[in-house]
Amino acid sequence: MASEQIQTPVQIQTFNDNGAWCWFQDERAIIDPVTGTMLIGSVAAAEGAGGQARSGNIELAVVDLSSGASQIVVLHANLEVDDHNDPALWIRPDGRYLAMYTKHKSDNFQRWRISTRPHDATEWGPEQTFDWTELTEGRGATYSNLHYLAEEGRLYAFARAVNDDPSILISDDHGETFRYGGKLFTRPKIGYVNGYTRYASNGTDRIDLITTDHHPRDYDNSIYHGYVAGGALHDSHGTVADPAVLSPEAPSQVELTTLLATGTTLTDSPLTHAWTTDIRQGRGTQTGQLAAVLTARAHDEPENSNYSDHRFVYARHDGAGWQIFPLAPAGANLLPHEQDYTGLVSIDPYDLDSLYLSAPIDPRDGSALAHHEIFHGRTTDGGTSWAWTPITENSGEDNLRPIAVPGDPSTLAVTWFQGTMTASQHYACRVQGFVQPRP
Repeated sequence: MASEQIQTPVQIQTFNDNGAWCWFQDERAIIDPVTGTMLIGSVAAAEGAGGQARSGNIELAVVDLSSGASQIVVLHANLEVDDHNDPALWIRPDGRYLAMYTKHKSDNFQRWRISTRPHDATEWGPEQTFDWTELTEGRGATYSNLHYLAEEGRLYAFARAVNDDPSILISDDHGETFRYGGKLFTRPKIGYVNGYTRYASNGTDRIDLITTDHHPRDYDNSIYHGYVAGGALHDSHGTVADPAVLSPEAPSQVELTTLLATGTTLTDSPLTHAWTTDIRQGRGTQTGQLAAVLTARAHDEPENSNYSDHRFVYARHDGAGWQIFPLAPAGANLLPHEQDYTGLVSIDPYDLDSLYLSAPIDPRDGSALAHHEIFHGRTTDGGTSWAWTPITENSGEDNLRPIAVPGDPSTLAVTWFQGTMTASQHYACRVQGFVQPRP
């Protein structure tokens, strides 16, 4: 895909006047090529448009890609104001949509709804729930990630639940019902939770993942890679770490392949307290390859003394092994009480050589910016070097957490939210983005 032919300046639209999202749910936005429609999930906050009446709404912006018109559909009114509650979206084989969402560890229910008609997001069936209480001893569940493997006829729903480990629900009827499928991996918990995991599926027979040890504020994380295929969990080399992934027993993530070891030096400082940002599988001529983006602290010496210099790291698997490269500076922590939050990066789902980055530092020359801006990055040498094009410039507010939207290889769609965020529960942000035909 010729991402270097992106048409700039882009025509930025507002898709929803009140919304934000976390980054451990997917897909958070999708395109339905049958109808030329884009669905963007988000959570509204009291500080945004509509005020308290919309606070905690789980919403979908339903965007007509031909006209740009956007309609807001409420999946659950006033659930809880928290960006962690953003819905994961999936298009079923029959064309109907499935949306799954949770609260942020404040109750024990995985919630989901299925659209009434194929390729129509304006009307939804009743909300259904899976109750994790007996499995979690009432300690709550968080996040939803939906990945379907057609060869198995099975939908995997990954959540943070049992022992605060990555845990699995499965459905063999396209989301009509779910049952507990076991834990992905586990270890004794240190601090808040275990294993912040990002997933990517080819939709057929394989789900790739990257994960941490624990939360970066509690532990000096490394990053690990593995994949689920044929009912087993493998490391990057194909060695089986767990022959029965759908079981209550699970290995530690340290049995997977270490992608970024803590203390690794790529430029001028050891990188520590890493976190997962994004992962995508290659398509077309890039089939068999993988790309991932990670964040880590630089110059945090002594430990937990410096949160002002985060770095983005790009990792590429060429089919034989992983290589890691410095990508760009990520700047200081986004929120004072979250030492490792950054603006984030999203890899183009149809071109591993292309990505979209949010940072308060210009990746072209390292100069400080007044706010987080969105940049398009393009590599022609597998990640060794990058050319950067600004998507937003001279903004009056931050532009955060971009998503390069999957679903239609012929459409380039990128969305993010712009505004002011002081906490995951407090923000006044608008969902924005652009849409272009791909060459």
